[in-house]
Amino acid sequence: MKFNKNSKYVRWGLTAFGVIAGGITFYYFIFHSTNIKSGIGTVLDILKPVLFGLATAYLLTPVLNFVENKILTPFLDMCNVKKGRRRSVFTRGIGILITAFLFVALIYMLISMLVSQIIPSVQGIIDNFDSYSKNFTDWVEQTLKDNPDIGKYVTRTLEQVEEKINDQFSDILPGTASIIKTVSQSIISVIDVLWDFIIGFIISIYVLANKERFAAQAKKSAYALFEQDTANTVIRNFRFTHRTFIGFLSGKVLDSIIIGILCFLGTTLLKTPYAMLISVIIGCTNIIPFFGPFLGAIPSAILIFVVDPMHPLNCVYFALFVLALQQFDGNILGPKILGNSTGLTGFWVIFAITFFGGLLGVFGMIVGVPIFAVVYAAVRAFVNTKLEKKQLPKETRQYENVEYIDEKGIIHPINVKAQNGKKNDRLQEKQKGECEEK
Repeated sequence: MKFNKNSKYVRWGLTAFGVIAGGITFYYFIFHSTNIKSGIGTVLDILKPVLFGLATAYLLTPVLNFVENKILTPFLDMCNVKKGRRRSVFTRGIGILITAFLFVALIYMLISMLVSQIIPSVQGIIDNFDSYSKNFTDWVEQTLKDNPDIGKYVTRTLEQVEEKINDQFSDILPGTASIIKTVSQSIISVIDVLWDFIIGFIISIYVLANKERFAAQAKKSAYALFEQDTANTVIRNFRFTHRTFIGFLSGKVLDSIIIGILCFLGTTLLKTPYAMLISVIIGCTNIIPFFGPFLGAIPSAILIFVVDPMHPLNCVYFALFVLALQQFDGNILGPKILGNSTGLTGFWVIFAITFFGGLLGVFGMIVGVPIFAVVYAAVRAFVNTKLEKKQLPKETRQYENVEYIDEKGIIHPINVKAQNGKKNDRLQEKQKGECEEK
């Protein structure tokens, strides 16, 4: 008997198998999710260097493209170098070397800044903690001298907090062995991450060297697995996702670097304490859309106030400067760099940051906006396709005053005058009924 794969019995059997397998998978996912998470975590730990490499290569791709297209190619054309495979290999090799050098130089600059500026600033805050606490206590006493009872209560509370902090530091000494163990484990973890990062960096070089081949293999697989129209749609959607992510992330990083530099210049002119540390905080938190400026400005303002509470105008000047800086970023610099890379309104930006921040923490707050932008674009494309099949308008504004659409697809707007007339009639009837009751 010849096997017919298109037989209805075969399709029924495959459907039944799929339903049973799906049910078992769903049951296992609900009641044994811990094992699933553990397995996924193990796989991610094994593939961590590869993930680092792919992420690094993805972020460095725009830099490599810029070096090749804007620097090396014009230079070789000027030198009348013939086009061919040798020139392509040479361009790619030199481009990767320049890109890797820029990446390593950036990492070196960040580490040098961390060691030379930020660590001493943090050490200075720790060393001068007692004097800052005394200054703040003196400010509280001076501010509340007209209310001695409240002043004594606040002072006593601050002294208790200071005693608890000192007790915590004193309790650290007996637990030296456990501290050494914890520090050793932390050092081992850091070394492990650095090793994965180094391996990932090497992998990223191989990915950058063959990025066109990997893209071609992905397209080849798409056309092999799907129908031609479906494959075209999949590739087009991946291109849109890539443009959204790379445009938002690269633009936001560049925008945050500029804001950090401007903040350092401004805080230096204002003679703000710990200008470098505060500028790094402002620049790093600025990567988070919408909430980032507030997350960086509030602790920085508190730090400035605690350092010198007798001169509160320093904190006020800093707050005004950051407010002006963020207005410049939001209205001038940000739109110039980012443009409309996401296509989301303010409400959806806040929603994306809140939702993905709750799921993935700070990382979710950074990547939540481009992820939701892709989802939003997919839903919008699906809705527009359905409306186009029904021969209905796709512009949202055309639905603002719609009362109903008839079978012929004609839009009937809301008759505002008629509705107002009905409201007036109901109001008059209500007033008439009240008068009759009286």
